[in-house]
Amino acid sequence: MDYYKILGIDKSASEADIKKAYRKMARKYHPDVNPNDKAAEQKFKEINEANEVLSNPENRKKYDAYGDNWKHGDAYANAGKQSHQRPPNQGSKGGGFDNDFSDFFGSMFGSGSGSRGSRGNVQFKGADFHAELTLDIKDIYTTHKQELTVNGKNIRITIPAGIKDGQVIKIPGYGGDGLNGGPKGDLQIQINVENNTKFKIDKDDLYQTVELDLYKAVLGGELVVDTFDGKAKLKVAPETQNGTKVKLKGKGLPVYKSEGNFGDLYITYNITTPKNLTEKEKELFTELSKLRNS
Repeated sequence: MDYYKILGIDKSASEADIKKAYRKMARKYHPDVNPNDKAAEQKFKEINEANEVLSNPENRKKYDAYGDNWKHGDAYANAGKQSHQRPPNQGSKGGGFDNDFSDFFGSMFGSGSGSRGSRGNVQFKGADFHAELTLDIKDIYTTHKQELTVNGKNIRITIPAGIKDGQVIKIPGYGGDGLNGGPKGDLQIQINVENNTKFKIDKDDLYQTVELDLYKAVLGGELVVDTFDGKAKLKVAPETQNGTKVKLKGKGLPVYKSEGNFGDLYITYNITTPKNLTEKEKELFTELSKLRNS
């Protein structure tokens, strides 16, 4: 990716230009502005990646020098220093200048016809591959396995219960090939959790608003509510107020990599008033009102 092109700026752009361009592009492609738009979501991630590199002066300097390999900038620079520190080969044709530099490039990209064998070869880890896996919220309630196909290879991975939206699973050795015999990169799988339930999520806890009729709120009684893994019966205390919150311990989502531990479910009561009252009901409410105000 060309980070400058992604942000729509020139290589001579100032830090202020980068900041301005990032804000403009981020607003345009933000997921809240483009719901359910996978293309916009991918663009938004590229914009953030470009900003993380270019807004950091040191990383930008490496990117300008080494492009996609900017993360290995320090290793490249050290290899170059080692090459220049070695005394030139006086016996080489042309005073050794060419041989010295061929050593340098040989250390970067493997031995060539003009390098001195494998001496000084620098190994680099391969690039990481990135993928996304979308799960339904029900899929994260229990630990399970899924099989993915990445670059023609079938990979069976374990999805731990309680994994969070945006969390990344790293599969070592399934990225790009290394340089000069270096190790392969990793496969980074970002988890996207879709929540199509009535529950709201906050870490391991779930939240739900439940309708409670006026009579039960005033007199008390029992109420059956939905939980993530079934139904539960609640006792409603007499004179329950609107907005009252009750906690169902252990009825939330599983805690990530903590077998047997769960968050809580919080129920908020929304008291509803009766509609289409009969004349008799109106009379009774009127009488009740008089009793309360007497």
